[in-house]
Amino acid sequence: MIRNVLVAIFGVMVGAAAHAADLTQAPKPAPVVETMPGFVWTGGYVGLQGGGAWLNSDLSVPGDSASEDFNGGLLGAFAGYNYQMGDWVVGIEGDVSYNWNDNSFTVFGANTEVGTDVSGSVRGRVGYTLTDRALLYGTGGWAVTRGFVDVAGAPKEKETFNGWTIGGGVDYGFSDNVFGRAEYRYNDFSDKDVGGVNVDLDQHQFTVGVGVKF
Repeated sequence: MIRNVLVAIFGVMVGAAAHAADLTQAPKPAPVVETMPGFVWTGGYVGLQGGGAWLNSDLSVPGDSASEDFNGGLLGAFAGYNYQMGDWVVGIEGDVSYNWNDNSFTVFGANTEVGTDVSGSVRGRVGYTLTDRALLYGTGGWAVTRGFVDVAGAPKEKETFNGWTIGGGVDYGFSDNVFGRAEYRYNDFSDKDVGGVNVDLDQHQFTVGVGVKF
């Protein structure tokens, strides 16, 4: 009988030891989930843009003044560099465009074309990432445009106007390298004397574009 009791106790001890070993077994490692890196705006880029522009010209001479609108389309290119710091993005950008906004007048019986053609800017940019791929930004800096007066039968006269620009827009990354853009800017090209007439130019423009980041 004592022998049977000892055998039973030994069996219980072996079972308990085996159960304890199961409890101390290291758990299986959790599966590794591979995460994709987020979109990053840091880097250089180039792009094309187009849209509409609404130019106002205030003309004045001693004792008289007038105002004319020169509205039309524009097409151009832009290039720049961004640097991202967390949700904030800073950068610098330049652009050049051609404007189709000339008006026709009859001056002293001669057909006269007046308008602006080439314009451009160099600007700083500060933006904030609304989502992983959407960047809301403000921009401002130096702006320039070239005005012209083309009188039939006479050499074409051109003048360069320098001023400033300010505006903002949204960039959106369609892929890791391609992004779209919508932008509004106000351009104040300042004033200049042209043939004894003081000419003051300011412009509103809205453009959409597509760029490639590298």
